[in-house]
This record gives sequence, C-alpha cells and structure tokens, in this order.
Amino acid sequence: MKVCAVELRSNEAIICLLSLQNGLFDIPQCRTQKFIMQDSLDNEQMRDFQFAFKKLLDDYKVERVVIRTRETRGKFAGSATGFKMEAAIQLIDGLDVDFISSAEIKQKLKRNPLAIDFRSTGLRQFQEAAFTTGYAYMGK
Repeated sequence: MKVCAVELRSNEAIICLLSLQNGLFDIPQCRTQKFIMQDSLDNEQMRDFQFAFKKLLDDYKVERVVIRTRETRGKFAGSATGFKMEAAIQLIDGLDVDFISSAEIKQKLKRNPLAIDFRSTGLRQFQEAAFTTGYAYMGK
C-alpha cells in the first residue's frame, strides 16, 4: 500500500509519500515536499492546487491520502486556507481520504515506536509531522 500523508499548516500542504510492503516501510523520492497556496480566495489557484495534487498522486500511484486533523477552534486552530485545501483534496474523484488525530498518532507511536531516527530518513525537518502521520496510519 502506498499513502500520501499530509499535514496542513497555515497555507501549506506538507506531504510525505510512504509505502509498506512485506512489513517494510519505504520512503520513495518525490518531486515536491509541499504545496503552497498564495490566495485561497482565487478559484483558479484552488483548482490549480487540486489538479497538481491529483497529478502527483497519479504519477506516484498513491492509493490513499491520510490527513492529520487540526483543531477547529482555539489557539491551535487550523486556518481557513488549510480547511479549503483539505476540502479540495477530499473532492478529488476516486480518491480515498482518511483522517488521523494527533492523539491517535501519539498512541500508535507509543505502541510501535520508529525503528530509526527521523534524521536518517532523508526527509526535510518540516516533513516530520507528515511522516509520523503516515507511519502511524500504516501501523494500524
């Protein structure tokens, strides 16, 4: 199974591709690590984001997307742009999208800790939350 884990932060969709075969995780090379939305009120830009995201999923043969949930209110609430990007991803035809909360991720990492240090993965530091989202999701 190959998944694209997504962390939505402000106006960015930070991604990490992960696959799991025969109990082994693989982090394939990817042409991009994040998508940035400059103006969430621009319909054309939202369509471009959705098209580019779908193209990436098709090119890398991703079967499922998992998104780390965000708070809707309070100090750590997600931005309006982030929620719009989330909706654009969910509305991609034929795409299975799942959600996982930070509490669920912590619980799964406690039961099944990472076997290697994150710095050894070759990913950028800002991708760590997306990576742990995908790792926790696939460790179900």
